[in-house]
Amino acid sequence: MTEETPGFDEKPDVPSGAEADDAEPKAAAPSEEEAAAPAGDVQQTAALTAELDQVRTALNERTGDLQRLQAEYQNYRRRVERDRVTVKEVAAANLLTDLLPVLDDIGRAREHGELVGGFKAVAESVETVVAKIGLQQFGKEGEPFDPTIHEALMHSYAPDVTETTCVAILQPGYRIGERTIRPARVAVAEPQPGATPAAAKEEKADDEESGGTEEV
Repeated sequence: MTEETPGFDEKPDVPSGAEADDAEPKAAAPSEEEAAAPAGDVQQTAALTAELDQVRTALNERTGDLQRLQAEYQNYRRRVERDRVTVKEVAAANLLTDLLPVLDDIGRAREHGELVGGFKAVAESVETVVAKIGLQQFGKEGEPFDPTIHEALMHSYAPDVTETTCVAILQPGYRIGERTIRPARVAVAEPQPGATPAAAKEEKADDEESGGTEEV
């Protein structure tokens, strides 16, 4: 007789009193590191948030610094441009001040009809050059007297003016931009003391004429 070899279908012996479920392997309990993982993620997130806030604060500070530097640079450029224009005007004014007597001679020659021939061409060239530099002539008869741009050399009274008026331009004034090189030298006339201005007389006469007419 041959001995029987136990087959693979045979179940291992189970101790008496033990349940079948006890024979099954149980799942391992989570370790302390795995239990502490969520708390670590929260701390890491808080640290990243704090670092991000610091970066944002630093960025805002640098942006403010850049804006201030840009504003200071723009102010610097404006000051430099303003100073450059001022220096240019002062230099031109100094040059043209020396040329004013020449321009006065040209003006007198023109008034007397002596500006002819080659002298006329030269005079017109000089006037063109000074105009390109920025020289402007001012002062006209009949305009109100302004002490900031006029210099009164002669004074009189006239019944046909209602305010102090320039009645003659003895020498024209000159300016460059807003800078006055020489005020206009003028003769002025004031209203006659105690006299009614011509305009007021005409208005009074019109009122009397309209008021004196009676309807029939």
